[in-house]
Amino acid sequence: MRSRFEAFRDGDAAWLLASWHRSTRPSGFDLSDNQAWRGLQIVDTVAGGEGDDTGIVEFRATYLAQGAGVEVLHERSKFVREDGRWYYLAAT
Repeated sequence: MRSRFEAFRDGDAAWLLASWHRSTRPSGFDLSDNQAWRGLQIVDTVAGGEGDDTGIVEFRATYLAQGAGVEVLHERSKFVREDGRWYYLAAT
């Protein structure tokens, strides 16, 4: 989750697409109008440990919204592990 946040913060669309599971990955991803992401707080995790193949991460990410100040994105994200690598599936 932290690496996905950093990719959003840095505008790294290629890394985001590569970390997205093929079953839910969009064909393209435009970050040209990306938010100014500021911080990430992990709220909760479900599974996602050494012996798990799925996991959920609940998080709050703060960003600067143009003309509105600091905003918060609160989400639960589902991940799946394949061949030892974690992939983002979707928000739950």
